[in-house]
Amino acid sequence: MKGKRLVNIQWRFIRYSIWMCAVCTLLTIGILMSLGHLSFKDFWEEKLYGLPMVIWLLFEFLCLGFIFGYTYGNLLKKRLEQLVSAILYFERGTFSYRVPDLGEDEVGQVGGHLNQMAGKIEAQVAALQKLSSEKASWNTEMKRHAVNEERQRLARELHDAVSQHLFAISMLSSAVRETLRRDVDASEKQIETIEKLAGMAQNEMRALLLHLRPAHLEGKPLKQGIEELLKEFAAKQMISIKWEVEDVRGLPKGVEDHLFRIVQEGLSNILRHAKASSVQLRLNRVNQQLYLKIIDDGVGFRPENRKASSYGLSSIEERVTEIGGVFEIVSLPGKGTQIEVKVPIIEGIGEEDGT
Repeated sequence: MKGKRLVNIQWRFIRYSIWMCAVCTLLTIGILMSLGHLSFKDFWEEKLYGLPMVIWLLFEFLCLGFIFGYTYGNLLKKRLEQLVSAILYFERGTFSYRVPDLGEDEVGQVGGHLNQMAGKIEAQVAALQKLSSEKASWNTEMKRHAVNEERQRLARELHDAVSQHLFAISMLSSAVRETLRRDVDASEKQIETIEKLAGMAQNEMRALLLHLRPAHLEGKPLKQGIEELLKEFAAKQMISIKWEVEDVRGLPKGVEDHLFRIVQEGLSNILRHAKASSVQLRLNRVNQQLYLKIIDDGVGFRPENRKASSYGLSSIEERVTEIGGVFEIVSLPGKGTQIEVKVPIIEGIGEEDGT
């Protein structure tokens, strides 16, 4: 098809040249006749090799038109073939190919622009390949850094919470022996404190164990991953939990992982601080937005008085920001806490990511 188009251009020039020469011949004869120098009879009666002169003139001009059209059309066809050949090279990814010099007219300018475009694409491909290599090394370094950071965080939380609780239990346990001999009522209060501290330490350990679960969905759909997490939470904690999770498909992998971790962080925060007896979780899609709500009936707090060191809520807020969502907390002392996350759904991104 491409070859035929080039041939058509060549033969189109031949047709145009022949028509122009034919018109020029007729115009010349018409002008001579109008000036009175010759008449059509003279052209017709004047013969050469038995044919009227007008036929020879017309044939001569047609031959000249054919020669001119074929020659110029063939030159243009060859130049266009070089452009087409260059484009085919670029389509196959051979951006090192360059169009030869095709002159200074429009065809030559097209060749020059193609060469510039190929040079830019070649530079971009080189930059992408370099970035890909750097990204691979960055990912390795970032994973190592993330593992070290998580270890430090767990060690810090074990020291700040569990270790201190256990130390306090140990000290109180030693003191109970002496107190039992002197004051039974005081010893009972100490035992209650020990039980309270043991419960707090246990909740901290459960929250830490919840964090030791895989940080990603490991190839599972978001609905399945969250429901497995909630079932495990319900089986191991003395907390009533109800959930309603919609099967939302087509989300980017990064968004799914962040939502899974937000649920994980929310449950861990409830274990540590809420002292809740029941939890409700809902995840559903409304039009082009994803809604996640985690509601507990715990002790609550005033959001404006939230500590800057509240790692769990700060981590949730950071994750929501990273996926372009909105994070809201509704809470009052003694009235429980509601965490609400809204994430916009952009059509087509999930398919590109291969989810």
